[in-house]
Amino acid sequence: MLRIGELAARSDVSVRSLRYYEEQGLLCSVRDPGGRRRFAPEAVARVGLIQRLYGAGLCSSKIGELLPALEEASPGGAPQLRSALSVELRRLDGMIRDLESARAELRSVMDTFAPASPATRAS
Repeated sequence: MLRIGELAARSDVSVRSLRYYEEQGLLCSVRDPGGRRRFAPEAVARVGLIQRLYGAGLCSSKIGELLPALEEASPGGAPQLRSALSVELRRLDGMIRDLESARAELRSVMDTFAPASPATRAS
């Protein structure tokens, strides 16, 4: 069993983040007789997966929904899991479209009110 500091070091995640993951139900620990958290060695892989999902733009509640299925799925399997992940991908695609539209609008405002000088236009 790993202490929280050991898990933090092995997974390259802060102790604070690990406590948050536990608070959100994404990570489980047991308490030793002294009341300190202890994590199974498999928690290192779970934390890595949690980090990847956060990096992909998912919120903790969605990660909590998907995590059990992701850990049980074999590569190329689980069509329901693929469907759930596709929903998230479409959500991100929509956000990207919205950001691209906002960027274009900001460029238009810049061009209208603060046109680039000939020297900066070339760069």
